[in-house]
Amino acid sequence: METLLSEQMGNWAISGGDGNLVAIIVLGRGKCGLSRCITHYLVAMAAADLLAVFCNVAILYLYAVIFHGYTHTVACTLQRVMAYVSLDCSVWLTVAFTFDRFVAICCQEFKTRYCKVIIARVAIATVYVVSLIRNIPYYFAFYSYYIDLPIDCLEKPEYYSHPGWLAFSWIHTILTPLLPFFVILLLNILTVRSIVVASRARRKLRAHVSGEKQADPEMESRRKSIILLFSVSGSFILLWMTDVCFFIYTHIANLHTVQSYDNPRYFVTRTAIMLKILSSCTNTFIYVLTQSKVRAELKNAIKYPFTIFLKLVQK
Repeated sequence: METLLSEQMGNWAISGGDGNLVAIIVLGRGKCGLSRCITHYLVAMAAADLLAVFCNVAILYLYAVIFHGYTHTVACTLQRVMAYVSLDCSVWLTVAFTFDRFVAICCQEFKTRYCKVIIARVAIATVYVVSLIRNIPYYFAFYSYYIDLPIDCLEKPEYYSHPGWLAFSWIHTILTPLLPFFVILLLNILTVRSIVVASRARRKLRAHVSGEKQADPEMESRRKSIILLFSVSGSFILLWMTDVCFFIYTHIANLHTVQSYDNPRYFVTRTAIMLKILSSCTNTFIYVLTQSKVRAELKNAIKYPFTIFLKLVQK
């Protein structure tokens, strides 16, 4: 089972890493019919997802291939810290994107002041910096797996018993991903409510003015934005749910270690890790499925090398 899950995570790492890299290139060109604010958030999310895949999966595979599964304790600890940082960035950029879309759709007066490129850049930079700073204590939570050799790393026993570390662990989990869960759900509920009310009023007004149903470009644009928003936030909630529930269960039951690979809790732990890392691979596919112009730009990107080759052949 361990081998199967590891292989699956490796396959997702390759596809997710490639997909996020393509998303950064395609979205970064700014030709997907999205506003500059949305483009900034989506590119930043793709970059964070790429970092998450690299830190959580790719580096471990490099350790296995180059160092035969063994690495220095300092390198192992840094990898763990960067894994937490990258996942935090990915989660909170999803929150920032959701809030930006909420303001754009539901707060028309505040929209002109908030939905700006400079605000998006400040929000993105803040997420990256704060995620790095608040995960620095994790560096001191690990020690060498072997007593006499600085090889690999493992959480210190006091990490699961000392009140300070327990408080840090709970605060960290509340900030990622419990609080984002509630924030995203609340913003989505408010957004849906605002859209339903605005859609009804707009349909009645247009029917009263024109006397017949006609295509509404404004509502069509809003519909596409909502599909993108709900797809990204819904995917995040579903894929992180197992990790959140299992964390709450293990801390309430005081079960932190698994003595055997055959233990069902070990399988649930690995599955939860696999699903939350998978959340860093899904956004690219969501863009492709929900945005026609993104699909068109992706097709152009795929065709570009062949077009250049044909031109060289013709010359």
